[in-house]
Amino acid sequence: MSSYKQNPEWQQRATQKRQECANKIPPEWRISEGLTALLQTPLAETKNNLIRENAVRRSGIMTERELQITEGYTVSELLSALADGSLTSTEVTVAYCKRAAIAQQLVCCLTETMFEEAQERARYLDQLRSQGQVVGPLHGLPVSIKDMFHYKGTEATIGMVAFMGEVSTGNSPLVDILLKLGAVIYVKTNVPQTMMALDSHNNVFGRTLNPWNTTLTPGGSSGGEGALVALRGSPLGVGTDVGGSIRVPALCCGTYGFRPSASRVPNGGTRTCTTSGMRFILSCAGPLAMDIEGLEVFCRSLLNIQPSLYDSSVIDVPWRKTTIKPRLRIGLVPEHPVFPLHPPVKRVLTEAIQLLKEQGHEIINVTSEECRVLELNEVAWNIFRLDQSALNHVMSAGEPVVPALRRIGAQIERLNQAHQSSLPDMSEMDRLGRLAALNTRRAELRDEYRVMWLRHDLDICLAPPAQNSAVAHDTFGPSPYTTFLNCLDYPACVIPFGQVNELDAMETFELGKSQIAPEYNHKQIAGAPCGIQLFTTTMRDEECLQMAKHIDRCLKEGGGNMVRA
Repeated sequence: MSSYKQNPEWQQRATQKRQECANKIPPEWRISEGLTALLQTPLAETKNNLIRENAVRRSGIMTERELQITEGYTVSELLSALADGSLTSTEVTVAYCKRAAIAQQLVCCLTETMFEEAQERARYLDQLRSQGQVVGPLHGLPVSIKDMFHYKGTEATIGMVAFMGEVSTGNSPLVDILLKLGAVIYVKTNVPQTMMALDSHNNVFGRTLNPWNTTLTPGGSSGGEGALVALRGSPLGVGTDVGGSIRVPALCCGTYGFRPSASRVPNGGTRTCTTSGMRFILSCAGPLAMDIEGLEVFCRSLLNIQPSLYDSSVIDVPWRKTTIKPRLRIGLVPEHPVFPLHPPVKRVLTEAIQLLKEQGHEIINVTSEECRVLELNEVAWNIFRLDQSALNHVMSAGEPVVPALRRIGAQIERLNQAHQSSLPDMSEMDRLGRLAALNTRRAELRDEYRVMWLRHDLDICLAPPAQNSAVAHDTFGPSPYTTFLNCLDYPACVIPFGQVNELDAMETFELGKSQIAPEYNHKQIAGAPCGIQLFTTTMRDEECLQMAKHIDRCLKEGGGNMVRA
């Protein structure tokens, strides 16, 4: 990575792009020096809890009604208020545009903004509503989208210098579907360079900060979405996930996030930095929201419109109505010896398990050997390495590789040196031969999971979303507890539950020579959101969300230590 020659011209181009984006924020929506003076700066290096400090409210930019619109409704409640006329799409859209603009100035979560176009569409939708016409189930609802989705007239740079200046001439299929459903698209959100890191930082738009603690990462690659949703600058955001890129930001930012089965939600026609046609472990589009029903609203609305008519890569399976048992058999994925858990993660999982037992659910202890977390990650990492196009794009533009990507590479290399590979010897194979060997091993592991699921008669599994909560910028590294599910192609949901608290200060964390994990610094991460991850088998997306809703309700009714603003 360090042997290529960097080109200083990228800095001037990136500075110009950032200024163009800043100029799109109306002067009356810009935060004052007075608010900035109340914060500890520089934000990325000094701990600020923008949520608890009510930074958005203290900006004085939003009216009380606008604050109520963005803070007082779930996704379903917003849609109901839009339907009965108690709220108009215009006022809801203006409120979220304002809040997103404030969020951008605080945590650098946006890339492209379409404020004027969004308000024009909202007025059009209100006019249709006044005439008794409804476009679709999301009529009038603002929806944010990850930068990789094309929106006509904007750029989809995905934070890479190589793609700057390329204006999208059309929409990605998912954007067209959202518009068909009546949504208002108003912003695009920030990502890491190459979208293969868990820290949303790139050389074009800069670093997204975590609103709970600005010295911590918001996660990636949908970190812009996570930070925006957490600051309630979006009621419903759309991210993508190929190794945890929805679920890690949901964990770090204290939101709900859902990774559906591959090819269920439209994800074609997007900006990628991989080689065209290299379809290995598929990226999945999915929602983030501050309420779990919002995830279901998104999935149900999209899948009931026959998305295969818009995106030929989609499996044409409509949303199914499902019923679940009141008492579930929940498999517990244990701590893997190579991927130790930070003390807050262990404590939160223990609390969640105890509450679920008290509510009558049966916890099934699955062994680490059965879960195959290391083996599945090894397959995934080797598959990802087959395509070097992303780094080639970085090098061709002469921009430096961001630290988070270097961190992941170093951590995986450490594992390779410390552990004997479970894969066959591929040293004499060409790339096609390696792909065949990896796919064979992946199929074997997926079949082992099928057998394990039947052996224990499981309804759903509970796992840590990561080894850690949000951690210091550029230190997250790989995310083994999400990536193994991408390799299996299992739908998975992250639920916010608990926070790093004073109980965790009494615990120590030491890393063994053959282990990897981010550094544990309780003082720095105190107050950071925690969560749990739930997953089912492939194509059981409806069951996954229904059971996740049930478990979320059980945890709340049990009086658990929930994430609170």
